[in-house]
Amino acid sequence: MSNAPDPRLLEALLDSWDRNNTILVNLLGALPEGGLEARAMDGSPSIAQLFTHIHYVRLVFVSEDAPEFAIHVPEEEWGVEHDPGRIAQMLNESARVVRDAVRGRVETGREMNLHYDHPILLLQHMLWHEGYHHGQMKLALKVAGRPLADDAAGPLTWRVWMRKT
Repeated sequence: MSNAPDPRLLEALLDSWDRNNTILVNLLGALPEGGLEARAMDGSPSIAQLFTHIHYVRLVFVSEDAPEFAIHVPEEEWGVEHDPGRIAQMLNESARVVRDAVRGRVETGREMNLHYDHPILLLQHMLWHEGYHHGQMKLALKVAGRPLADDAAGPLTWRVWMRKT
């Protein structure tokens, strides 16, 4: 019996990662006018800062745990980027870096350098972290009086998760 990972399982996990990034980029694209500046409360990060934080965290963890896949990490974790197109580009780029790091480490059977017992745990950590911030973003929109209606958000989020290919 082989100890090689089931390639279908790895592909399903990487697909979940891709869907997660699609949901974030969809949310970015669905933001109402002024949505990037919305905050859950005074002193909280803006939605723009939450997006740049997600990008930063992805890149930092890859640089620490699978440096052979690392790219430049921004100097500022909570930067403010006002161009949704640039934010989408950043998210897509860092999602690819995480995907490549997890795939590379799983396929070569290498452990992560610092934080995780298995490369899949990096992926799971990022999913949990980003889901947390997704909720903060939706709350910030509600507090700002610009909520995304469930009928508008559903196809951009939950349906992406439940879609069969």
